[in-house]
Amino acid sequence: MSNLDLTSLVERAERVLAQLEAWLPPAPPATDWSAHAYRWRKRGDRGWLDAVSHISRIQADDLQHIERQKQLIDRNTQHFLDGKPANNVLMTGARGTGKSSLVKAMLAAYAQRGLRLIEVDKADLGDLGDIVDLIDPRPEKFIIFCDDLSFEEGEAGYKALKSVLDGSVRASGDNLLIYATSNRRHLMPEYMDENLAAKHQPDGEIHPGETVEEKISLSERFGLWLSFYPFKQDDYLDIVKHWLRELGCPESEIEASRTEALQWALERGSRSGRVALQFARDWTARHV
Repeated sequence: MSNLDLTSLVERAERVLAQLEAWLPPAPPATDWSAHAYRWRKRGDRGWLDAVSHISRIQADDLQHIERQKQLIDRNTQHFLDGKPANNVLMTGARGTGKSSLVKAMLAAYAQRGLRLIEVDKADLGDLGDIVDLIDPRPEKFIIFCDDLSFEEGEAGYKALKSVLDGSVRASGDNLLIYATSNRRHLMPEYMDENLAAKHQPDGEIHPGETVEEKISLSERFGLWLSFYPFKQDDYLDIVKHWLRELGCPESEIEASRTEALQWALERGSRSGRVALQFARDWTARHV
């Protein structure tokens, strides 16, 4: 083959490769390990840790009337950072009571000690194994955060989460915990007819049916359970006052807000911390 033929062949191969590259998805960006928080992103079959540039900076002191929950998760997080045994955490209960905000408050408190947060959507839980492999050699301590988590029958992410929590041959490492929030205590819907499968022993002992056992098996893999309850009226008003002060409202305007704060909660059917903050923003904008 002459040099001319060889050059022509190389040029044709380069054109073919250029056309193929145009159809292939771009390579995922390199991970910015200097960030404090990440989201797991997907493009086709490729995933990467996308650094979060603007992090919600809520402080633990902003979360009112959940003192026991704050104490327990703070202690667990400090044990994790100190290299001591620590538990995965499942937070369940009423909406708007501070479950996800408590996780963000842990990041605000301990980012300087090497704590990092990775937010993973339920649809991407099948990639947990890839995330574990990615962060395994890192010196930082990572919390994988799954917000508003619940599963329907047969979802793939259910088994992937079970495997990472406790059930895989491969250990997850000492630099990883999972913190999850859910409105369902066992993360899956529960039906009345499932109780009919319970087995009654001659001595009176009751054994749940296989369906119930399967649902409980996931939540039991979380070593620390934290329950959150709806706020009483006085608790809700305390939270309103806290946020009004944080937003710069004078005391005279704070005292005058009581009636409208209660009406605001009544219209929304909830006396939650989220509703209290939403009212405080509206009141402050109108009166300051």
